[in-house]
Amino acid sequence: MPSFEITRDGPVAHLRLTRPEASNALDMEFWRRFGPELKALDATGEVRALVLSGEGRNFCAGMDISVFSGGAILNTDKASDRQAFHQTARDLQETLTTLEKVRFPVIAAIQGACVGGGLDLIAACDIRLASQDAYFRIEEINIGMMADIGSLQRLPKLMPEGVVRELAYTGATLTVDRAERLGMINAVLPDAEAVVTAALDMAKRIATKAPLAISGSKAALNHARDHSVAEGLEWIAVMQGSLWSPADVMAAIQARMARTDGEFAPLSPLRPFDPAV
Repeated sequence: MPSFEITRDGPVAHLRLTRPEASNALDMEFWRRFGPELKALDATGEVRALVLSGEGRNFCAGMDISVFSGGAILNTDKASDRQAFHQTARDLQETLTTLEKVRFPVIAAIQGACVGGGLDLIAACDIRLASQDAYFRIEEINIGMMADIGSLQRLPKLMPEGVVRELAYTGATLTVDRAERLGMINAVLPDAEAVVTAALDMAKRIATKAPLAISGSKAALNHARDHSVAEGLEWIAVMQGSLWSPADVMAAIQARMARTDGEFAPLSPLRPFDPAV
């Protein structure tokens, strides 16, 4: 069974974690494929929103133990080993950061367990919907290590820092109701099917908006998260001047008056730089 599958319905993509027998734990295949395949989706310019879900009872149980099989990745005896360990950690971090870098919004549809690496995964998404049975945990502290691929950096931007410290130090479970009250979860639905349906519906609504404006809004929000208000205002003024599209504005206004969806040009495809071409 592959780690995940990607399907397309027009401008909406759906990435499903497909190892329910392992609670969708993130194995080596996941880490090899995830970043490149998200970038490939983005490169088409045709995808306007992505739903990320997991099959089975649990969304994601975190890192698969097979990633550490053989022990080489954990060997830190020599200085060069520790350098290699650092690079591996950075590579894992960058894989999940791809969720922030792609030009389209990513909506996580969560059910059951979302712990360890699964929590890192959803923290990098734009929007999070969850079922009534969902729960969250910074699992790493329970196995004697720090969370190191995104939870400690992103979660304080999604809910109060004091709560994140509580979870990071105690390894306690965060219930879905508390997560919604704190703002980490956008909405709670009755079950997994309802969550995926709601996520796909939201993705379809996003896909009716001007892709350039959506992409710019995502970039602006990501920039604002890590900068002051003054810096964010200056950045978006420059960005608005760069991305202003009279055609998109007119199409949106006309569609609103006609009570229909607007017709917008897709984003331009991305091509890797090749100096030989």
